[in-house]
Amino acid sequence: MISPALEHLPTAPAPARLPQHVPLAVQSRDGLVESVHYGSAVATAADGRTLLAAGEPHAAFYPRSSLKPLQAVAMVRAGLDLPEDLLALAAASHSGAATHRNGARRILELHGLTPADLENSTDLPYGTREREQWLGEGGQPSQLAQNCSGKHAAMTATCVINGWPVRGYLDPTHPLQQLVARTVAELTGEEPQRTSTDGCGTPLFALTLPGMARAFGRLAAASGGSAEAVVAGAMRRHPGMVAGEDRDVTALMRLVPGLLAKDGFEGVQLAGLPDGRAVAVKISDGGDRARMPATVRLLAALDVDTSPLSRLAAAPVLGGGRPVGLLQATDFLTAPAPAQASDTATDAH
Repeated sequence: MISPALEHLPTAPAPARLPQHVPLAVQSRDGLVESVHYGSAVATAADGRTLLAAGEPHAAFYPRSSLKPLQAVAMVRAGLDLPEDLLALAAASHSGAATHRNGARRILELHGLTPADLENSTDLPYGTREREQWLGEGGQPSQLAQNCSGKHAAMTATCVINGWPVRGYLDPTHPLQQLVARTVAELTGEEPQRTSTDGCGTPLFALTLPGMARAFGRLAAASGGSAEAVVAGAMRRHPGMVAGEDRDVTALMRLVPGLLAKDGFEGVQLAGLPDGRAVAVKISDGGDRARMPATVRLLAALDVDTSPLSRLAAAPVLGGGRPVGLLQATDFLTAPAPAQASDTATDAH
């Protein structure tokens, strides 16, 4: 018999079906598996075909902040023209260092705007060191300190450039967000399976891991003066603006020549290679620590030299201050990829 007390506790509605995720990473302590992180992962070819897969990569998921480079492409297509470091910040989930906050302010000032024009949520700096320093100086949650402020400053600037209303720029019916939606559909080859709102307030699209991987492959392989090439080049040359000095995404781009990388909340990681191949990872529990080991495992499977990435590929588990185990990726790519009716990219209209 179920206790009557349980009847008063809120419960999540049962989903019709849960994605068939698989173990992507485990933490072991003295030979015993202590924790298991499930998820799905995919690697795509330059033409969009699925090369490697694990779990259920075609299940819809929210890419969260890994959408930012695609949003930046839409803004550049709409006329946004920023110095490279500021364009990288427009695609960033930054740590909230002074250079990031000042960069967002510079974007605003270049277009006659102020922080009062921002409509993103307020927050403390995302980076641990940056947050501690901010609080030590008496800082409070603010829109400039919030990790998406570069993107929001760029969005308001794009509105000014095009004569669009700045107020209400987050509304899904706003011309800017309509352009972003079309750009995301084009680059991923997918129409969103559903829409929501991201933590910072921007419209959010449910897509698939192969779709997002295809988009990153296109950006990473872009050349000439295309918006894709402009955004990718800015991010590669200013990886410290994309995340921060203590962040794994910044380290990943610095250590793998030509790599384009962006993370997202709830255990999301995207990375594209200059030859157009790309990888995408989603950790099902939303935790962050398994994201990078799984990503490095995928890159190694694509014959990328991951020898400089040992610190990102595995993390020591300590006991009494000494190593007693590891957090590391499983051999998840031994499982066959799930069959799909179509694994190739198609233009979405």
